Amino acid sequence: MKHSAFIGLGSNLHDPVKQVLQAMLAIKKLPGIQLVACSGLYSSAPVGFLEQPDFVNAVVKIETTLQPLALLAALLALEQENGRTREFHNAPRTLDLDVLMYDDLQHHEHGLTVPHPQMHKRAFVLRPLLEIAPDCVIPGIGKAAAAMEQCKDQQLERLQNGA
Repeated sequence: MKHSAFIGLGSNLHDPVKQVLQAMLAIKKLPGIQLVACSGLYSSAPVGFLEQPDFVNAVVKIETTLQPLALLAALLALEQENGRTREFHNAPRTLDLDVLMYDDLQHHEHGLTVPHPQMHKRAFVLRPLLEIAPDCVIPGIGKAAAAMEQCKDQQLERLQNGA
């Protein structure tokens, strides 16, 4: 059975544009995953720990036969392959991959909460999400477009198209 999911991508180290574009291609090659759509790339200021470079962010839509935890495990393996370390919360990173939504699931289990608990508060997630899914509804939250209205003061710069 195929499931629909949205993945958030981000990087602010070691050529972030290249990191995000390569991650899109790597996701496309994962077993059990079909890449459906890629947003453009966006530059955004860091959140939380501010003394670090700006981020490059994007969102992809996939169809997958993987269950949520297996999808997360595959994404975490990609992060590690790209040199991701977790020194402290909101630290700079070579690659960050988040399961934003998985079907209409509202679920929390060890290491995974879907929908992503902060996605509706982050323009760097919402704007690229709306680019590829303009009518998107975040389970338990509501329309992504309405959530974006609450984030319109957050600065983003569109860089280029996705892969």
